[in-house]
Amino acid sequence: MQALQEREALLERRHYQPELSMLWDKLTLAQKFAASSLTQFGYDLAFIRNSAAGSMAILLCNGNPATITSDGEIDTSPNIEIRH
Repeated sequence: MQALQEREALLERRHYQPELSMLWDKLTLAQKFAASSLTQFGYDLAFIRNSAAGSMAILLCNGNPATITSDGEIDTSPNIEIRH
């Protein structure tokens, strides 16, 4: 029973999305400029991943991902898989 509750908590957390304004606050200035330009083409900021290499912003447009590195480099054809 506890394993089921833990699994449900993990799934709920995975689908949890913080307020969009909170996500924008976590972007670097370069990412904000790049993300702003992508939103004009229908992309929405989905989430941010942090690693030793820096933060990576992930935006989606009709299920298609785009990434923005911490220095503002945009990749509209990243080799990543988005879990749903």
